[in-house]
Amino acid sequence: MKIRRSRSSHADAMASCREVGRVLQAYLDGQVDEVTARRIGTHLEACRRCGMEAHVYEELKQALARHAPNVDAALVERVQAFGRELVNAPPGDTADPSSG
Repeated sequence: MKIRRSRSSHADAMASCREVGRVLQAYLDGQVDEVTARRIGTHLEACRRCGMEAHVYEELKQALARHAPNVDAALVERVQAFGRELVNAPPGDTADPSSG
C-alpha cells in the first residue's frame, strides 16, 4: 500500500522534519508515491539530523533482517526519542541544513 499525497503547487518543495518523521518508515520501505519520495529524499540530503536518523533506521532494519538477537537498546531508544521529538515539534518546523 502506497501512501499518497495530494498534488499542490508546492509538490516539489522540501518536506519539513515533522513530515519526514511521519512517513520515514514508509519511505524507507518504498511505500510512498514518487512525489513524496522526492520531497523526503531532498530533505534527507539537506537535513543532517534527519539524514542521520534515516541511516539509523536503515541500520536497525538491516540488523532485524539478519535476525540479530541483540539489537542495541541505545539505538532503539535513539530512534524512539527522535520520533517523539518530531511529534512534539511546533507546527511549521522546517529543515535548516545549516543547523544540522
